[in-house]
Amino acid sequence: MAANFRQKEIVELARKEGKVTVDGLADFYDVTVQTIRRDLSELAEKGRLERVHGGAVVPSGVVNLVYDERRRMNEDGKKAIAVACAAAISNGASVFMNIGTSTEAVAHELLDHENLLVVTNNLNIANTLAANHSFEIILTGGVLRRADGGLVGGLTAEMVRQFKFDFSVLGCSAIDEDGDLLDFDGQEVLVSKTAIQRSRNVMVVADHLKLQRKAPLTICSLSDVGVWFTDGALPEKLAGDCQRWGTQVVKV
Repeated sequence: MAANFRQKEIVELARKEGKVTVDGLADFYDVTVQTIRRDLSELAEKGRLERVHGGAVVPSGVVNLVYDERRRMNEDGKKAIAVACAAAISNGASVFMNIGTSTEAVAHELLDHENLLVVTNNLNIANTLAANHSFEIILTGGVLRRADGGLVGGLTAEMVRQFKFDFSVLGCSAIDEDGDLLDFDGQEVLVSKTAIQRSRNVMVVADHLKLQRKAPLTICSLSDVGVWFTDGALPEKLAGDCQRWGTQVVKV
């Protein structure tokens, strides 16, 4: 009974924080690391968690996490990333912002700016930015994805293609060891690819948890990105690749 209750709590902690560690859980529950490893192995066998070095993460692969769960994951890290990203955007700029909880966090931090032109396919971002009456906000057309308030598809991409943005602020579902930005929805990927083509400066907001996740579709490479805002240390190879590509990494 105690093990079942503990495992249920471990899953909730992983959903909230994005990752749990063996040592951290052992200290929290005052049990041995062997007990925690057994809990994590059982949860992995059931598909509730995915084992990684030193702990476990919420599993990913071909199906994305529920949007509200993603919004609660690493909230402090996303806020710090958003503050840094917003500070790099000048007043009076034209900006595209795509679907995602990290880009939504950036929208909140932009509210003190003035005279931005913001094009977005994210209903949540449009509603947030509407509080600043100096902003011109353009919501793309497209197919409504009710799960997260996103607008996607060919119509969305065609509207994005009409603009030339000073900045694009893009989130993604995962980043692999080769530096590829990944996502789950082909229609959403089409929109992000179009925004990249139509932007003078491409900014990516993605926390360290994205390096531990997987998704099947490629948006672009970090070599196509000007600045990546994140909250954790990069693997040595990826850090070297970013330096070689000229991709600035801002670690908050």
